[in-house]
Amino acid sequence: MANENIQPLESLKPMAGESAGEDLDPARKDYLEGRKLHSQGEYTQAALAFHNALRGVEEQGDEQGVANAADRLGDACFAREEYAMAIANFRRAFAVCDKEDDSFSQLSLNKKMAAAYRKLGDREKALELLFDMLEHYRLTNNPKGAVEVLVVIAEIYAEQGDRARAADAYRSVASIHARFKHARLAAEFDQQAEALEREA
Repeated sequence: MANENIQPLESLKPMAGESAGEDLDPARKDYLEGRKLHSQGEYTQAALAFHNALRGVEEQGDEQGVANAADRLGDACFAREEYAMAIANFRRAFAVCDKEDDSFSQLSLNKKMAAAYRKLGDREKALELLFDMLEHYRLTNNPKGAVEVLVVIAEIYAEQGDRARAADAYRSVASIHARFKHARLAAEFDQQAEALEREA
C-alpha cells in the first residue's frame, strides 16, 4: 500500500553535493550561454553573451577568462562579418596568451586573425601572420601545418596577381608531399604551380 504522506513538490531540491547549475557565477553562465547560442547560429545573441562574460571576468581579474571570452567574442564577430571587431577581440586574447607564453593558442589566434584580415582585403597583414605561423610549424617540425599555411599563402598571392610567388608556394607544398612519398599530391601541386607560371 502506498504511503499516505506525500512530499510537496516545492520541497524537492537537489541532494547535498548535487549541483542545479545555480552555483555558476554570472560570467560563466554568460560564457556557456554564448557557446550554446553560437553553436545554434545565433551569432548576435552569442556576441552579447560573450560580451557580458568578458565584462564579468574582467571584474574578477581572471586573465584566462578574458582570453577565452575575447576569443569567443571574436568568433561571434567573425561569423557576423564584423571582421575589424573580430580582430580587436582576437588581439586582446592574443595579448593574454603572449603573457602566458602559450604559443599554441597564439597560433590558433593568428590563424583567425589572418582569415579576418583576408576578408577585410588586408592581404599584407594576413601574409605577415601566415609567415609567423609557417615559422612556428617549421620550429615544431609540423609538415601538415606548413602545407595548410602554404596553400593559403599561395591563394593570397594568386588573389594579388603575384603568380610567380603563388607558384613558388605551391612548389614548396609539392616538395613537402614528395618528401613524404605522397606522389599524387606532389604532382597535383606541381601542376598548379605550372599552370600559374603559364599564366604569368
